[in-house]
Amino acid sequence: MKGQAVSQEAEAVATGDMTTGSPMRNIVKFAIPLVLGYILQQMYLIIDAAIVGRWIGVGALAAVGASTSVMFLVMGFCNGASAGFAIPVAQAFGAKEYSKMRLYVANAVRVSAVIATAVTLVSLMLCHRILQLVNTPDDIYQDSYTFLMLQFAAIPLTFGFNLFAGQIRALGNSRQPFYFLIISAVVNILLDVVLILGCGMGVCGAGIATLLSQAVSVGLCVWYIRRHMRILIPQGDERRFDNKRTSILLNNGVPMGLQFSITGIGLIMLQSANNALGTTYVAAFTASLRIKYLFTCVFENIGVAMATYCGQNLGAERMDRVTKGVKDALCLMLVYFVFTFAVIYPFADWMMRLFVDSGEEVVVEHAAEFMRIANYFYPVLGVLTILRYSIQGLGYSNLSMLSGVMEMIARCGVSIWLVPALAWMGVCFGDPVAWVMADIFLIPAFLWVVHRLKTVGYRG
Repeated sequence: MKGQAVSQEAEAVATGDMTTGSPMRNIVKFAIPLVLGYILQQMYLIIDAAIVGRWIGVGALAAVGASTSVMFLVMGFCNGASAGFAIPVAQAFGAKEYSKMRLYVANAVRVSAVIATAVTLVSLMLCHRILQLVNTPDDIYQDSYTFLMLQFAAIPLTFGFNLFAGQIRALGNSRQPFYFLIISAVVNILLDVVLILGCGMGVCGAGIATLLSQAVSVGLCVWYIRRHMRILIPQGDERRFDNKRTSILLNNGVPMGLQFSITGIGLIMLQSANNALGTTYVAAFTASLRIKYLFTCVFENIGVAMATYCGQNLGAERMDRVTKGVKDALCLMLVYFVFTFAVIYPFADWMMRLFVDSGEEVVVEHAAEFMRIANYFYPVLGVLTILRYSIQGLGYSNLSMLSGVMEMIARCGVSIWLVPALAWMGVCFGDPVAWVMADIFLIPAFLWVVHRLKTVGYRG
């Protein structure tokens, strides 16, 4: 029995170890399923928005998008926290301390259940007030309320998927969560067609489709871990509550969650200022964000790959591989930026017409302008995601959170001064200004973290 356990652990190390081999190959191999998975997610969000915008109307599209920043605030906390909980798992895996790794897994599930329940209850209770705070136009208020309530009801499922998928990825396996996203996306699209087009449920149908597809993805993660990654399943004393391990999990997860939430506060300020411009601008903002996230998710997931890569190599005390990996990731990011520019600049208007009828030229024009301006600053965003997630993987989540504070301050400043002065053009510069401010903080922070860890080493 003991020999079988050792064999299972050796197999897991062989398939997911990122502490040996070419850093560029490790990062690309891990990042590709992540990128494809998130592109797939964004594609079904685009299809969802296209179905809503073209078959229900611009008002319904605006209703779905009116709470986008609110969802980023809430879901961002859940996603960031669950990603943070996976970092000690990756570090213990890299150090080959498998019993400690499973102790982290057990306590992460326990903590996540408490956080997800609390966030869900608070969000549901404050839904009405939240929509008022972001200046939701009266003509789309009821649809916005319905959609947001359904999104909040899905918080435990979203948290569960990101937690279990993060633990699978912490062992270097990014493929399986990608496969589960494919299945979830297909379920979501089919339910959209049935509930919106077939049953005429409108915005409510879109919300229900998202909720049910999330449930499918969680179930698949749990099934896979129990069937194929039993190395992650705590046994006996590994299931106990451990105050020290819980503190380490919270020290990694809560700052990462707050980082997204703090960034989300700035997004809410920006969206509130944009909502006040009227339904046309809300629709343009919604359409442009759908396409923007389709392109920027690549930067985000190169960053996610770096969190696991840096965590494992820190556990193995290979700081030389950490710095080499960051340099390789930056080169990869610049190559991708050239590709985005070649696609977005000439085709932005065409992409925006996916969401609205050809007669809505004002919406198309504004949305395409937003996309092009943001695209110029994608290298700044790439530096942000790579350094932020690398710092998180190295165990300094508090510094990552402070970069989120810089983003929030920048977006609040844009909302207070630029949007009133420049209207829609001010909205277009909301993201670029925030990205620049975050990089001003992250570059010296990363250099300090690397210097410190080369001095003191891994103490997990």
